Amino acid sequence: MKIHIIKYFFVALLAFSIVGCEDYLEEVNPNEISTDSYWRNLNDCKTGLVAVYNQLRNGGIIGLSEENSRADLVWPGWGRPNTNNEYYLQTFTDASAAPNTKWSALYTGVFRANQVIKGLEGIKDAMITEEDIEDWEQTMGQARFLRGFFYFHLHNAFNNGSVIIYKFVPLVEEDFYQPLSTSEEVLAFYRADLEYAHENLPVEWTKYDNGEILDPQNAGRVTQGAAAALLGKSYLYEKDYANAIKYLEMVTGDSRYKLVDVSENMTTKGELNQESILEIVYSMDFKTEETQWSAEGTTNTFNMLYAPAGSLGGWRANYPSCWLIMAYKNDAMDTNDPRNNVPDPAGGEKLRKYSLRTSYSVALVDDEDLQYYGLTCAQATFFNNKETAYFRKYTNWDIYGKKGENEANPAERSGINFRVIRLADVYLMLAEAYIKGGSDDAGVSEALKYINRVRFRSALRLLGMAADSENPGATHDETAYDAQAVMDHLMYVERPLELAGEGIGIRQYDMRRWGITAQRLRDLSTRLYYVTDFPFVKEDGKADTRWGAVLNEGVHPEGGQQLIDFQQAANNYIESEHAYYPIPRDERLTNPKL
Repeated sequence: MKIHIIKYFFVALLAFSIVGCEDYLEEVNPNEISTDSYWRNLNDCKTGLVAVYNQLRNGGIIGLSEENSRADLVWPGWGRPNTNNEYYLQTFTDASAAPNTKWSALYTGVFRANQVIKGLEGIKDAMITEEDIEDWEQTMGQARFLRGFFYFHLHNAFNNGSVIIYKFVPLVEEDFYQPLSTSEEVLAFYRADLEYAHENLPVEWTKYDNGEILDPQNAGRVTQGAAAALLGKSYLYEKDYANAIKYLEMVTGDSRYKLVDVSENMTTKGELNQESILEIVYSMDFKTEETQWSAEGTTNTFNMLYAPAGSLGGWRANYPSCWLIMAYKNDAMDTNDPRNNVPDPAGGEKLRKYSLRTSYSVALVDDEDLQYYGLTCAQATFFNNKETAYFRKYTNWDIYGKKGENEANPAERSGINFRVIRLADVYLMLAEAYIKGGSDDAGVSEALKYINRVRFRSALRLLGMAADSENPGATHDETAYDAQAVMDHLMYVERPLELAGEGIGIRQYDMRRWGITAQRLRDLSTRLYYVTDFPFVKEDGKADTRWGAVLNEGVHPEGGQQLIDFQQAANNYIESEHAYYPIPRDERLTNPKL
């Protein structure tokens, strides 16, 4: 719903409330709910809070395809070498769908949060007992966290951070017409919300018994740790490393959080696990009468963006860019770690072809060590049209077979939760803060400790000297790193490989704040790739070939077609026009104060 449509709805509602005879004005219609008859108690406010949480599920806020396409992570859809995707090509404008949809969705969340905040303020004096006061504060903490979350993304997505601040619930048309606030004002505003949330939210909501959630109605509620993580992220983005460390260490120092097995992220298997700090909850078990397109449903369609076509039914609207595929293929394993051993059909064990992180992040045609929709990767789908890899993240590859077990189309709907912030992200942000973005060699030892925790979880070769490590028995690269070398590793290896395709705009935000977007696109536009064929054995035992399914880097040895990414993007990208979304045209046309 566009913001100006919301404005007209409120104006019409106001007009309806003031027309009619005097008797009507003196009567209360029991069939209508107004702000006077609602927001009467804490239960009303908690019910209203559900609508604020629900707005997190809005795909316009997450913008998964558009945000990935604006960064360096994906090729946007089938049909290489041509695309008309305006976000990948860096040709979007203020009239483009994504900025208009994202703006509208985020401000809808702000308006809903403001209603709850106003309702809570109206009943504050009625909170007498300590239990009531604590309950009120925790409800207010959730509402203010969510408003702060929406403003965090408005600040980082639009107009160099200069957007409209709404501190109140608009009641008349003129209330919607507010001027832009400065980036500094917006930053201070949402940090105040997050600070309040951090002080008043509980450290945890959910109780478990042998891994089973005992109170599912609390699953996914925001916590003190989520507020600390988002505050730490906000300070890191502003290069305030001392405050970033302060808040991020609050998360890493909490024993409730820990890295989990790599298989438990990005599928239904490990939802709301100990690595999860902020997670948007979806489910296949509720509102089953709703279609996958319904805003009232509880499923998502993010899997369709990533899943292959054919019998798997996906759109493959985003699949990994060439450099990312090669980086995953070259992700260095610890060859002495037994977790990297797999059964050998000839007997005994053999070394995995690709790292655990690679196998659980992407599907490669020649990866036979981890099944894909119940088959080998080559058996499961075509890998044609020069599609040499697919993201596994957010797809149903681990729970549906090729024909679908519970559905005819494995990609049609998904109940996989959307991970917004997880502990690995916090570890890597903390590593960056310790080296002050690459400028402080004194922080290298601490930075490598946290990077290596992320790498050790996936049985990867660790960085630095084994003698200085938390895991001296693991294989290390035995390289002496300075701060800039660690920063380069974070920017071009660790963060993109660990977090590719996750969160809300993580990679796009990262590239912009590091100031590398233009140069990165230019560099990637000079790299050459080519494809080769992959012979395999079908389910029926017959030999077959996936043509052009294996990606290689370099000049084609036989003079065949070369693949090159980001050529048009590198030419089109202008920092002042494309680093942020512009204020949407809809808002400029309807708001006279802009």
